Amino acid sequence: VQLQASGGGFVQTGESLTLSCVAPGSTFSSDDLAWYRRVSGKSHAILAAISSNGSTKYTDTVKGRFTISRDNAKKTVDLQMNNLTPEDTAVYYCNTVFRLGSNYYPRGSWGRGTQVTVSS
Repeated sequence: VQLQASGGGFVQTGESLTLSCVAPGSTFSSDDLAWYRRVSGKSHAILAAISSNGSTKYTDTVKGRFTISRDNAKKTVDLQMNNLTPEDTAVYYCNTVFRLGSNYYPRGSWGRGTQVTVSS
């Protein structure tokens, strides 16, 4: 199942955005999920993950600024992004993930991403 991201846009440095991802699979509540971003010419980089029981993990680059959350009833996973900088400019994606050790890895194919552009 491909997850479709939305909510991107053009913002100024220091502003906020909330991204949302719809995950229509019937196994949503038992899925671990994550947000990634991709800069042109580079591979997808994981930003935040949320397990089926709600525990979260963030990379150092977004810790304290981004918050991942999920709504099992709506089958959505959101990413609240605060204090954005030009370095956050990228296409953002979500995906189901699996955990191996302390790391998460993408499990599904990549769906539609959403562009976030932060101007200085």
